[in-house]
Amino acid sequence: MKRIVFSTGAGVSAESGITTFRDAGGLWEQYPVMQVASAEGFAADPALVHRFYNERRRQLITCSPNEAHRLIADLEKDFDVRVITQNVDDLHERAGSSSVLHLHGELMKLRDVADDSYTELLQAPELDSSPETLSRDGLGRHMRPHIVFFGEAVPNIEPAIELVSSADIFVVIGTSLNVYPAAGLLNFVRPGTPIYYIDPNPAATPGIPNLTVIRKPATTGMAELAASLRNQHQ
Repeated sequence: MKRIVFSTGAGVSAESGITTFRDAGGLWEQYPVMQVASAEGFAADPALVHRFYNERRRQLITCSPNEAHRLIADLEKDFDVRVITQNVDDLHERAGSSSVLHLHGELMKLRDVADDSYTELLQAPELDSSPETLSRDGLGRHMRPHIVFFGEAVPNIEPAIELVSSADIFVVIGTSLNVYPAAGLLNFVRPGTPIYYIDPNPAATPGIPNLTVIRKPATTGMAELAASLRNQHQ
């Protein structure tokens, strides 16, 4: 069974109503990025950072997976599908994807401030956290959003590189290709591997071999790609 590895960014969730960070009108225009998404910002004002991600969670539970998420999950019927996502939402999982690697953390989880290996899942209606939030294991751990802040290491980048290097087909959806280290994953695709890039406003991609650009939003682009993959590889 051929392995398809997806690398997804904000564009795959935009059609679900998730506010993107970098587009015009996005969150970076509403909030100073270094205040709410950096290690320094968290150290300076943890209460603000907790409030920011509380708002993001309340937004997320009102959103549903879109057709792009569902089509990616549906490909598991015919392919070994792995998803690497820069997104912190859980829409891939809610659509049915069984193997999702989050590079930048998970919005619906908290983690120990001192130990990033200890996480807890939040569920509605208990979605808020604060600097006073303690772990549920009774050990009195202070908890923080399970988000990889700017200035912190990306712990899942090595597993992501391993996945990309194992791909028979590599698909990039909804990303500016400007965010590192995620953008560098293209460098680990094996020679000769077909690469597809779905985005309505794709970044320049000079010199990338075996690349097909689908200049469409995630939902319509994935519908086109899913049909093409099934025709080619069955």
